[in-house]
Amino acid sequence: MNYKELDTVVLRNSIPEHHLETGDIGAVVSVYPNDTFEVEFVAASGATRALLTLNSDQIRPIDPDDVLSVRKQSAA
Repeated sequence: MNYKELDTVVLRNSIPEHHLETGDIGAVVSVYPNDTFEVEFVAASGATRALLTLNSDQIRPIDPDDVLSVRKQSAA
């Protein structure tokens, strides 16, 4: 998948060390070579919760049929 900056993406698998769960939504903030992307995950307040370098196997595009939800992050 070709992602570009500001694309909305969905995390495919949990990343417990960053308190992220499968299905969390992020935004691509930088595109690097070799299908690698800097992705920012934010709280509803706009505060950054995680800024991670991920590969294309770890994210997917958001789908029009996805249902959004809200959860408390276990730790910040």
